[in-house]
Amino acid sequence: MTSLKDDDFGAQLDLRVRQADLGRDGSAGTVGMARWLEDARIRLRLPRFERLVGAGGFGPFQILLVGQAVERLAPAGPTGARVQVRTGIRRAGRTSFTYEQVILAGDQRVGTGDATVVLADRSGPLQLPDELLADLAELQLQLQLPETATPAAGRPGPERREPAHYAYWAPLRSRIGDVDSNQHVNFIALATWYDEAVAAFTTHPLGPGAAGPVPDLPPRSYRIQYLGEVTYPGDYEVGLTVRSADADSVQYELGVFRDHTCLGVADAVGPRGELTDEALKAVWATD
Repeated sequence: MTSLKDDDFGAQLDLRVRQADLGRDGSAGTVGMARWLEDARIRLRLPRFERLVGAGGFGPFQILLVGQAVERLAPAGPTGARVQVRTGIRRAGRTSFTYEQVILAGDQRVGTGDATVVLADRSGPLQLPDELLADLAELQLQLQLPETATPAAGRPGPERREPAHYAYWAPLRSRIGDVDSNQHVNFIALATWYDEAVAAFTTHPLGPGAAGPVPDLPPRSYRIQYLGEVTYPGDYEVGLTVRSADADSVQYELGVFRDHTCLGVADAVGPRGELTDEALKAVWATD
């Protein structure tokens, strides 16, 4: 893989840390950083493609996120602190393209992420128009990367779509405030569902009504793939299993289900904290 320098990213967005971005430790959480990455992608200008759409030359279409990753590398905050998100294009294919992003606080890289996007109508993914490919090519050149620098993330194995793969379950209900303009639950809201499932699991060993603080062990990284639409209203469950663990960290595998249908999966890495071997072995992956 080609090593990216911060100066390789052509598009830049300056942001201030918001109170809603902070985790319980007083610095931006992983989901808060995912919001910054989304803000930067939305504000990225694609002038040729925008003119094409404005003239009625392409569409109607939806912009669909099929996968994303975010990793919190270091604390960023407090509220009001400045951060900068730099964005470029890692890969552009016939029907999809992939952003690559970094988050800087001063000269320190505090977060990274990527996101793969397709344009689709009711029939499925659309071929990317030449105007969009031209815009993406300029951003790709600014990155100074060969087209094959990083392969696209593989699809999850079939076992990840099966309820039997997961040992712990957290029930969740979609909320109207989670719904976006595509009329399904927004991907940032779904990331908070994975956070909720991990929090429920790390709290479970304490037992109901336990006194004392709830463990603060949110994942520092997520790699998420979207397999179907999560809608409102609806009752869902997030399944969780542990793939591996060491003295400092735990690697989780998660999946969002409605009845027996898997609508998304995620790999997450979070701190181990005081989680015991017994608690981890109870949800250890068996395949």
